[in-house]
Amino acid sequence: MTMKSTARRPGLELGHSMKPRQLAMMGLGSAIGAGLFLGSGAGIQAAGPAVLISYLAAGTLIILVMWALGEMAAANPNSGAFSVYAQKAMGQTAGATVGWLWWLQLVVVIAAEALGAAALLFTVWPVVPVWALSLIFMVLFTAINLAGVKNFGEFEFWFALLKVAAIVLFLGVGAALLLGWLPDVPSPGLGNFTSDFAPAGLGGVATALFVVIFAFGGTEIVSVAAAETEDPAHSVGRAVRTVVWRILVFYIGSVFVIAAVLPSTSEALKSPFAGVLDAARIPGAGTAITLVAVVALLSALNANLYGASRMVFSLSERGEAPRFLSKLNKARVPVVAVGVSVAFGFLAAVLELLFPERILPALFQLVGSTCLVVWGSALVSQLILRRRADREGTALPLRMKGFPGLTIFGLVLLALIFAVGFSNPDSSRQLFSTLALVAGIAAACRLGARFTRSRQPGQTEKTHLPG
Repeated sequence: MTMKSTARRPGLELGHSMKPRQLAMMGLGSAIGAGLFLGSGAGIQAAGPAVLISYLAAGTLIILVMWALGEMAAANPNSGAFSVYAQKAMGQTAGATVGWLWWLQLVVVIAAEALGAAALLFTVWPVVPVWALSLIFMVLFTAINLAGVKNFGEFEFWFALLKVAAIVLFLGVGAALLLGWLPDVPSPGLGNFTSDFAPAGLGGVATALFVVIFAFGGTEIVSVAAAETEDPAHSVGRAVRTVVWRILVFYIGSVFVIAAVLPSTSEALKSPFAGVLDAARIPGAGTAITLVAVVALLSALNANLYGASRMVFSLSERGEAPRFLSKLNKARVPVVAVGVSVAFGFLAAVLELLFPERILPALFQLVGSTCLVVWGSALVSQLILRRRADREGTALPLRMKGFPGLTIFGLVLLALIFAVGFSNPDSSRQLFSTLALVAGIAAACRLGARFTRSRQPGQTEKTHLPG
């Protein structure tokens, strides 16, 4: 496939100082955030313990997507990641559409995580209002992202390590509670599973499925960060393996404990981790886990802001966004790209001031099914590019096992998730909205490309994408 030149301008180069351990922790940092600490409660309210079916379905899909992305990222580390791979596999419009869709998704998620962290912190420290806390968080993490990828990566590593340690402790306490090992605290047993496993039936599972997909969203940031990592071919493979199994253990283990301890009608599901620890009667534990949840959301905000800025930087480099968005500061950070990626987060803080407690639920509704489109594009791209590489005899540093069977299975699973989603009125509205958004972005990208070509009638040079 040929297309317009994507050569870098002189001196335009991102940093390459992120370490493999930082890359792995960034994947966890992006995925273990609002979706787990807040969304798990919403999922249980929608589906009861049957939410585990939603987690298993989405978890299987994300494993296959990460394997596919790992293969492509190792062969072609690029800050545009799956957007670049879609462009190589399916054309310029497809690549630009996927890139802008993911950027818009992350822009909303960044705002949601700032507001979610502020709302949680307000429950234990009701001094500064939620909107002001959210504003403070946005300023702080904008500054951190502008400081350089090495400092950012180290900051994210320790942030993510803290919440991983907290989840491990939570799973230990939850297991002790369920097994009746805590003194003077009766075990709730598995009554919630046996008495009312799926209170809302298949519709509840479908509704919860899109909450769960939002929770797993962001894991793909590993493929974006590969471009700024030492020895990406080796680092990506290690990060993918580490992130996938840890996320599944942490998510499914935590949700199992919460669903066993708290019924789907419990008010404690608004802050599910604190609710479980309160049920365990551990003094101060509920407050402590709430503070950890705040850190978790801020860590995810940090990682997602990084991902959003790098994606729009890549779009700018490829001529799919204004050129000024690829401007770098002295730390080799795309400063303007960071600025436009945080703008909506600042706006959301102001909206929270005007419409208290109404903005965060609205933000959660805006994303979810967008992840499915991005994941689907990754699987289709890998299917096309892997067959192309095999046909041309191109060596790949990392090869997805079980190809093409597992890639096709992932696409079939994705189609089933769409079918289940369309069968439920709530999720079907979200799916139709997402498809309309994708169509709108694709039309805008195509018009933009035509306008660019009309402004440059003498440009005839075409080249293959790098990698």
